Amino acid sequence: MSDDSFDLVVIGAGSGGVRAARIAGGYGARVAIVEEYRVGGTCVIRGCVPKKLFVYGARYRDLFELAPSFGWTVDASFDWPTLLANKDREIDRLEKAYVSGLEGSGVEIIRDRAVLTGSNSVKLRSGRELTAKTILVATGARPYIPDIPGKELGITSNEAFHLEKLPHSILIEGGGYVAAEFATIFAGLGVATTIVYRGDMMLRGFDHDMREGLDAGLEARGIKRIYQTNVKALRKAGDDIVVSFSDGVEAPFGAVMFATGRSPNIHGLGLETVGVRTNHFNAIEVDAYSRTSVPSIYAVGDVTNRAQLTPVAIREGHAFADTVFGGKPTAVDHSLIGTAVFAEPEVATIGFAEHDAATHGDIDVYVARFRPMMNTLSHKSERMIMKLITLKDGGRVLGLHILGPGAAEIVQMAAIPMAMGATKADFDRAIAMHPTAAEELVTFRKPSYVYRNGAKV
Repeated sequence: MSDDSFDLVVIGAGSGGVRAARIAGGYGARVAIVEEYRVGGTCVIRGCVPKKLFVYGARYRDLFELAPSFGWTVDASFDWPTLLANKDREIDRLEKAYVSGLEGSGVEIIRDRAVLTGSNSVKLRSGRELTAKTILVATGARPYIPDIPGKELGITSNEAFHLEKLPHSILIEGGGYVAAEFATIFAGLGVATTIVYRGDMMLRGFDHDMREGLDAGLEARGIKRIYQTNVKALRKAGDDIVVSFSDGVEAPFGAVMFATGRSPNIHGLGLETVGVRTNHFNAIEVDAYSRTSVPSIYAVGDVTNRAQLTPVAIREGHAFADTVFGGKPTAVDHSLIGTAVFAEPEVATIGFAEHDAATHGDIDVYVARFRPMMNTLSHKSERMIMKLITLKDGGRVLGLHILGPGAAEIVQMAAIPMAMGATKADFDRAIAMHPTAAEELVTFRKPSYVYRNGAKV
């Protein structure tokens, strides 16, 4: 085998591509991974990891507000450059760990851009040409920027991780994970924050109690929300950016951030040249085993738009390697995926929302609202919400939705029994750990309300 001939060439060293390369290398395949930016992809470099570090930083505002109720007197100040520098140091460490893991599996890392030139070949920007029995496209997605006048004046989550200084105010357009999380970050770090969203409330598709609870939490933190409106144009005015809204109103902000979704990175890859089909989402079309319309080319992660979540990309990458190089055909089950919004308050969910569960037969809905124990010595009135949705009479758990501290950690553990088909009766057999918030999940005795024949009663 020549230096430019491989069993597998992976395009994109993000979470899915790295996992696929490492597992394939472990099976003895000769693997090359091509990355034009940094190893680690969106999640490690400018996504989940730095974002959650920023969320941790922003949460200190809430903790300082609670401190006096526990007898602490706190005189605190915040320094943005310190957070940036510490974040960058951690990202550098993680990137080195990813590189080490790839090299330890015998994977050749090529810092370049790859374009498909055939069903078994790619050409690099440097001019080098690689051939491979199998090619995996794992190029992820990028922030979507609305095509409006002045769009170049706005930023996305990519740039938000590298701002030289915090703006005095910011407008965030969007209603999903990124908008909610960065609103929490900026507001928590002292920036006057406003959200504008074309829908009637954030987190479309989530359970209605989670949506309402998040909205109330944002309100409590002074974050303004403008619903059923969008941004029509941006223009510069001195040091500020003037935003023209769809309702005819104009207002200045120190910065404008687009958090309006993410688009699969398919452009300039040569997909059309080799006949790889894409769908109406501009994503690569794949089958249950991540194979594209070209039998030797596969795709995993956000570029397929099946579920734009890092753990899903990792699972897909692993399943691909098992299928192609491990002799273990593996299809990823996308039917039960837990997810978290690391806003403040935090939201985590798995399974059906109430409005969807009600279409699956007779269900029981258990809801608890209470002040987190940490808040009880203070005047803070914010409530935690826990919702458990089951088939009637102690049947299978269909959905779990939590808003409040530690929501994601609780849902992650509950995902295990739910994947095993746990029932309400199974939850009831667990003995509560007291005092915890999660004990509510195993102490529900009577439904808060039920649905029978599709109607709430």
